[in-house]
Amino acid sequence: MTRFYAQILYSAMLYLGVSVAAQAESSQELIHQLNAQVLRVQVALANGSYGLGSGVVVAKDEIVTNCHVVANATSISVVSNGASFNVTSIKPDWRHDICIMKAEGLDAPIAHIGSSEALKYEQPVFTIGYPSFLPIPTSTFGVVKGLFPMDDSVIVRATSSFKMGASGGGVFDGDGNLVAIITLKSPGRNGYYYNMPVEWVKAALKLPEQKVNAKSELPFWALAPEQWPYFMKVVHPYLTEDWNALLSLASEWTAKEPNTTEAWFYLAAAEYATKNYQKAEEHLYRVVAMNDQHSQAIYYLGLIAEESGKHNEAMMNVALLNKLDEETATQLKVAMGLTPAVSEK
Repeated sequence: MTRFYAQILYSAMLYLGVSVAAQAESSQELIHQLNAQVLRVQVALANGSYGLGSGVVVAKDEIVTNCHVVANATSISVVSNGASFNVTSIKPDWRHDICIMKAEGLDAPIAHIGSSEALKYEQPVFTIGYPSFLPIPTSTFGVVKGLFPMDDSVIVRATSSFKMGASGGGVFDGDGNLVAIITLKSPGRNGYYYNMPVEWVKAALKLPEQKVNAKSELPFWALAPEQWPYFMKVVHPYLTEDWNALLSLASEWTAKEPNTTEAWFYLAAAEYATKNYQKAEEHLYRVVAMNDQHSQAIYYLGLIAEESGKHNEAMMNVALLNKLDEETATQLKVAMGLTPAVSEK
């Protein structure tokens, strides 16, 4: 272990010992207060069908939702405290899938907008939205697992899941600040959940108003796969263990975005899987130097240390993960033979 990496581990353990213990799930009272800020969105389409989504009040008479929720609408309404309000105009940022709706006379509390860029890995967050046809908002809890730089902000990946209908709802931190907008899930049973940053919401509030039936455009994530950002391109080969494809994509990603932590992580994961352990370790050190709370990078470093006969170093990684991410710590202990694997029933 390098002295530099040892210092990173020690500093991270000190930080986590202070902060993680103090971060508890948000109280039901706070959630109840925030529920009033999140509204049901109802959309009528030209073909006679309708759609449902969610939205968050972000200014007087203004509600943010995803543009894909209101695309091709002939009329839009929002429901607050049992009353329906017609949307008279929108401010669309089609590319980023952020639309601001105006509904005059709306009497609902306004969310306090925080910062997506200030989020940290493993930080607790929770969502509020209206999945499916449920008449009341639903909350899900999780932690931040990825922050992907894009267009002056960061896309937020979190483990707080959501279902159809919750799109446009809010992602909140433990203090009740709106930090992201629920947006999309990658394909597959074990897909990732992505949320658009509130920095794009702030920018959209300044856009000019358009008619409700303004011609829509596709968001970046709905374009052809070859036009996707790298953080979307790498998901399928990583989850399906197509390591050569991942190695190629991640190599391109690091060349184009050398300051993006996740680019180096996915490259290291592919190198480890293809048995290029020296390069994998080098790039994993780079990941934790950029982000000392990256649990998956610490997991892989633990594996490499154990396989290299550096048991004490591997145990330091286990100790750090116990404070940072207990699930990943358990996975590392199973891989090291310290804990028997639990079979799924």
